[in-house]
Amino acid sequence: MKKHNFYAGPSILSEYTIKNTADAILNFAGTGLSVLEVSHRSKEFQAVIDEAMALVKELLDVPEGYSVLFLGGGASMQFCMVPFNLLAKKAAYLETGTWATNAIKEARLFGDVDVVASSKDANFTFIPKGYTVPEDADYFHFTTNNTIYGTEMRYDPDCKVRLVADMSSDIFSRPVDVSKYDLIYAGAQKNLAPAGVTIVIVRDEALGHVDRPIPTMLDYRTHIKKGSMFNTPPVLPIFSALQTLRYYKQLGGVAELEKMDLAKAAKLYDAIDSSRMFEGTVTDPADRSIMNVCFVMTPEYRELEKEFIDFAGERGIVGIKGHRSVGGFRASLYNALPMESVNVLIEAMKDFERKH
Repeated sequence: MKKHNFYAGPSILSEYTIKNTADAILNFAGTGLSVLEVSHRSKEFQAVIDEAMALVKELLDVPEGYSVLFLGGGASMQFCMVPFNLLAKKAAYLETGTWATNAIKEARLFGDVDVVASSKDANFTFIPKGYTVPEDADYFHFTTNNTIYGTEMRYDPDCKVRLVADMSSDIFSRPVDVSKYDLIYAGAQKNLAPAGVTIVIVRDEALGHVDRPIPTMLDYRTHIKKGSMFNTPPVLPIFSALQTLRYYKQLGGVAELEKMDLAKAAKLYDAIDSSRMFEGTVTDPADRSIMNVCFVMTPEYRELEKEFIDFAGERGIVGIKGHRSVGGFRASLYNALPMESVNVLIEAMKDFERKH
């Protein structure tokens, strides 16, 4: 039975990425060695990381004066690396979900943190509006997409201070004006590669302005100077990331990916909104994520949620159980998910509704 993978992360990868990675596990670049055992200092792997960096810059139209890094530690490591490198006195943060909350916690170890707005009291079901970012902040940090709660900021804010964004779960799903940002980071396990590598795009000029000593491995300048090769990098996830980046370019780039993602999300949200059994947890369409669609059953059918998960599973639908903070269901529509899978999920919802 064909599986329809809606897991939130690690999540679905394209067949192109999986096949090419599997081939390289057996024989990497004609070396007769597996990519799992080849030296990261070899000319063959250097070519991989060079091309991956170049494709990130091409697909996101990264301006001059920025460096692209491939680091370990996941996006959670960036929660401390960002303030370690950028926070001199005070930083501003927008609290829109669990990962934003975790980032705020880490930043408070390094200086004052001004939480300019929060949707916590409403269980993070909306994106705050009308807040003011203090102009004396060293930077303003926000999370573009909130995987657990299904909200998303699909725009690049205008800001008078340095702008930092965690784009872990929606990078490469829309064009981004990188010139507005001083630092963008993204864990790979949503839209790019297996877990184990994090992309960082950093404005070189933003670094070197804090007085504190920074441990070597936590200093972005270390990795810029060494081309992400200061220590042994996560070779396999970087190789897989390159395959995904190549695939994105073949599809027509980020603008084309955005069209596909918008179409998938619109179709699923329309099915939810027109249903008598299901309802969305994020009511304002402007705040709805096109990556993670969160929904529940209406109160009169709430006891059937477990039954629906089992019903969907019989059709090869996996990964739709909602996070425990929200309950219900979560369908993650990352770039690699085909429209076919969305159609299968919608048909299952309609059949289950007819059944009951």
